[in-house]
Amino acid sequence: MIRYALVCDHAHPFEAWFGSSDAYDDQAVRGLVECPFCGSHAVSKQIMAPAVAGTKTRGADPDMTARVQTMMMQAAREVRSHVEQNFDYVGDTFAREARAIHEGAAEKREIYGEATPAEVKALKEDGVPCAALPPAPIDPGKAN
Repeated sequence: MIRYALVCDHAHPFEAWFGSSDAYDDQAVRGLVECPFCGSHAVSKQIMAPAVAGTKTRGADPDMTARVQTMMMQAAREVRSHVEQNFDYVGDTFAREARAIHEGAAEKREIYGEATPAEVKALKEDGVPCAALPPAPIDPGKAN
C-alpha cells in the first residue's frame, strides 16, 4: 500500500491510499480519483516526504490529536450553522445566482447552495468569489 498526498484543481488537499503507484496511475487515467470536497476529477500528486522508520519513535500525543480534531469539527459545525442561519439557500441555482450578484444583475445578498465542479471552476475563473461549505455532520446512527 502507498499513501499519496493529493490536490484537486480547486486546491483542496487530501490523502488517499493505493495498492501501488501503478494502481494510482491507472485509476487517475480512468477518472476514478475524485476530490472528496468538491468531486473534481482533476487531481494531481503533491510532493510528500516518505515515511522513514527510525530508531527513535515519537508518536503523536493521542490526547492532543483528539482535542485538535474536536476543535476542528466544532469550528466546521459553527461555520455551517452560521451560513445556514444567515444566508439564503438557493439550491442548484447557486452558480447562476452567484454570477448575477457578482455582475450586479441581482440584489447583493449572501447565498449558499449546490454547484457542480465545472460550475465552481467557471465561477472561480471568472473571479466570482465562492467557497465550499463544510460538510454536514455525520449522523452517528447512520455511519457504518
